[in-house]
Amino acid sequence: MDTIAVIDFETTGLSPAEGDRATEIAAVLVRDGQIVDRYESLMNAGQRVPPFIEQLTGITTAMVRRAPPAEQVMTEVAAFVGNSPLVAHNAAFDSKFWDAELGRIGRKRGQAFICTLLLARRVLPQAPSYKLGALVESAGLPTAARAHRALADAEMAAHLMLYLERELIQRFRLNAVSHDLLGRIQKTPKSQLHGCVTRYGDLAHDAAETGRMPRARS
Repeated sequence: MDTIAVIDFETTGLSPAEGDRATEIAAVLVRDGQIVDRYESLMNAGQRVPPFIEQLTGITTAMVRRAPPAEQVMTEVAAFVGNSPLVAHNAAFDSKFWDAELGRIGRKRGQAFICTLLLARRVLPQAPSYKLGALVESAGLPTAARAHRALADAEMAAHLMLYLERELIQRFRLNAVSHDLLGRIQKTPKSQLHGCVTRYGDLAHDAAETGRMPRARS
């Protein structure tokens, strides 16, 4: 499988549209079933950290003020990620901040996001909770010493993604799980998971014979 970048933000709030900014970002590169590289940095966007965010993350306004400028950090992490497909737990949140912070340095995302939250809802329909820490703990995966820090959460999301891939491989007797297949699964109702994987397998078989790979539907 190609290299995938799993990212996580810590922020001052829930929405960049409401003026919230990132305070920390981490990205881990996953290749051949393991984490092969990491990037992590606090980032100074010129905003103070609200008390409830400080209590949740441990990130203080003083820490952020000593951090590199947000523009520098986003330039670095964008180069680190490159064109690798992106993954996040609750990607609807992280993708908004990724796009907003990239836009501030005049760049635009070109690759799709995969959401491990959406995947888990389909692959693990009986899970008692879909919070990242709960999924990681219930699956017996490596847990972070402290959640709600970017690198810890990115690494847990990476381990969760690999676990979900292994589940799919074992359940459907697949040789591998592509980013394209994960994109199809996250858009499919959980009751239709089997049909989604089967159809993709048929498309992949046909593509192997014609030399053209199947493309995800927009």
